[in-house]
Amino acid sequence: MDFNLLTEGLDEQAIPQKFKDTETGAINIPAIVNSYAELEKKMSGQSGAPNSPDDYCIECKHGMFTPDADINSRLHAKGLSQEQLQEVYDLAAEKLIPMIMDLAGDFQADREVEKLIGHFGGRENWQEVSRQLLAFGQKSLPRDVLENLSSSFEGVLALYRMMKGEDPAMSRAETQASNSGGMNELKSMMRDPKYWREKDPSFVAKVTEGFKNMYGEG
Repeated sequence: MDFNLLTEGLDEQAIPQKFKDTETGAINIPAIVNSYAELEKKMSGQSGAPNSPDDYCIECKHGMFTPDADINSRLHAKGLSQEQLQEVYDLAAEKLIPMIMDLAGDFQADREVEKLIGHFGGRENWQEVSRQLLAFGQKSLPRDVLENLSSSFEGVLALYRMMKGEDPAMSRAETQASNSGGMNELKSMMRDPKYWREKDPSFVAKVTEGFKNMYGEG
């Protein structure tokens, strides 16, 4: 093959000396081709990308989302290794899951408020009831108990029954001094993230049942 045809128009001054014949100074095309092949092999080895996007094995133990075939394919084209792609998913979980949980919590809180508005006959009525409940709770209950009761529909109804005298409200001193199960156990349960953050249905039901047993059905 006449490599001279391939070298027409090249700036010979820009060609490194190692790619020139030591005797004639002519450009050594096979040397350039071999060097490029070695470089490509080296770069491929550094990326560590599998042969196919389907060969990635990504862990998503949190269960909030699963590996996405389209994302894997696009990042495979960028040469990401198994370790690099796993890091992408791990970072997504680290940054996005707390945001998702916050949004879910806000959504749940909005739903609870709407239920309360409906239960008390409209927004204006609820605003007045909530003002009374806050004043009553601040006077009658420890801060953490009031905060936990006011974080759910069932808790607010229990607080309302206390305020109306349908359920016996424990005084602040009585609540703090109680050392036998009862309120202390409920307070502990209400501090659990499964109650105030995750709103686990079965866990919330246990807390609600505990208040019913302590204060009556109302």
